[in-house]
Amino acid sequence: MLKKIRIALAAVFFTGLTLLFLDFTGTLHHWLGFMAKVQALEAVLALNVVVIVGLAVLTLVFGRIYCSVICPLGVLQDIFALWGRKAKKNRYSFSPEKKWLRYPVLVVFIAALLGGVVSSLAQLLAPYSAFGRIATMLLQPVWKVGNNILASFAESVDSYAFYTVDVWLKSMPVLIIAILTVIILFVLAWRGGRTYCNTICPVGTALSLLARFSWLKVRFDSDKCRNCSLCSKNCKAACIDYKNHRVDYSRCVVCGDCLQSCKFGALKYGAGSANRQNGPTSADSPADPTRRSFLLATAMATTAAMAEEAKKVDGGLAPIEAKQQPERLTPLTPPGSLSAKNMAQHCTGCLLCVSECPNQVLRPSTDLMHLMQPVMSYERGYCRPECTRCSDVCPAGAIRPLDEIEKSSIQIGHAVFLQKNCVAVSDGVECGNCARHCPAEAIEMVPLDEDDNLSPSIPAINESHCIGCGACEYICPARPFSAIIVEGHEVHKTI
Repeated sequence: MLKKIRIALAAVFFTGLTLLFLDFTGTLHHWLGFMAKVQALEAVLALNVVVIVGLAVLTLVFGRIYCSVICPLGVLQDIFALWGRKAKKNRYSFSPEKKWLRYPVLVVFIAALLGGVVSSLAQLLAPYSAFGRIATMLLQPVWKVGNNILASFAESVDSYAFYTVDVWLKSMPVLIIAILTVIILFVLAWRGGRTYCNTICPVGTALSLLARFSWLKVRFDSDKCRNCSLCSKNCKAACIDYKNHRVDYSRCVVCGDCLQSCKFGALKYGAGSANRQNGPTSADSPADPTRRSFLLATAMATTAAMAEEAKKVDGGLAPIEAKQQPERLTPLTPPGSLSAKNMAQHCTGCLLCVSECPNQVLRPSTDLMHLMQPVMSYERGYCRPECTRCSDVCPAGAIRPLDEIEKSSIQIGHAVFLQKNCVAVSDGVECGNCARHCPAEAIEMVPLDEDDNLSPSIPAINESHCIGCGACEYICPARPFSAIIVEGHEVHKTI
């Protein structure tokens, strides 16, 4: 029963989080957004005290069920390990804890966080972020292609149940990182089950410090044990020493596989003295705390808010050809991120904001110092003042929640006019697209020649009014580079 409940809850979280990253309409966030906010590292960075305390209590009571139920990367490893078990049954064995690797990795990880920067190494090790990159870079494009096929079919029968979306490569380096992550996880899980969780993952190591003292544990009854070793051979955490009737609780993820594999009822999950070898433990009593504990977890998993359907509007803008990304002296970070420093301190590179951006403005940074963190560019759209999707979904506090009014008054950068690229200068024609589409009315058209009012008009920018939304850069017809680009601000301003 324990294993069935665990698998059911894990399926709910894994499916929900996967759909959260795949969804490009924004509707599922209202129902499933809490699943991202209960991830351990993201809760710590966001200073979400309720979630932090809740996860600590959950671990102290039930053990490391976070790793086998809530963490999507842990569940993904279980899926890979399941394929390995189908190829060969009873494939695992007990191995001692690798303290020389686990704790130095945790120390380095914590040092990076205390240093005020979520480094690229920390982002690579963070389990939720690794899963987010896999879902965004590998699964979402396939999801969108499937959606476009359905949209084409619906259009052929005069239905508007689906609409087509662009499928494009957001970042080649991050795509390569996502592919390598899948390969490494698959090999480790195929060969050793939870090798990554119990040797490298800093979240798993941190939770293991509490799991040693958990109230409910998997315990041996030595009188019933026949030393058949089936429990060890089916333990993907490699934490059961059947010869000495011991379980390494720092690595046990309470998956329930050992309980199911034991043919003699020598293993029980319950309260009592750790690894009791003399007679039955209190787990043999009629009381079943497991059922009560997982009912509580189920209640948490089914908590959700009412959803509002997101609308996709084009703002009256005609489709235009793609253009090349300009070299910006200062990268643009999303409204609500406060500053480049705040982004570096809190962003784990999970790419949920990138996958949710409806305007195709956000993409992973390729800068080594800010690798995988979101930056903005306006070749495919601009940051609409009424859209707050990225701030709504960020679970780590890197992009703070804000409303439409707040966003409209935040200056993330300012527009810069490059006269040599302007069609009014190069072709001698009237344009004015940038001024017409500026939502902040920060651009005014003035004559190119001050002494000739009949000369073509060029934009004059009022930097104090510009919010850096990029509408001017996006709509500019100049190719391959826009005649007006947005330079970012290290620290955002309120105007």
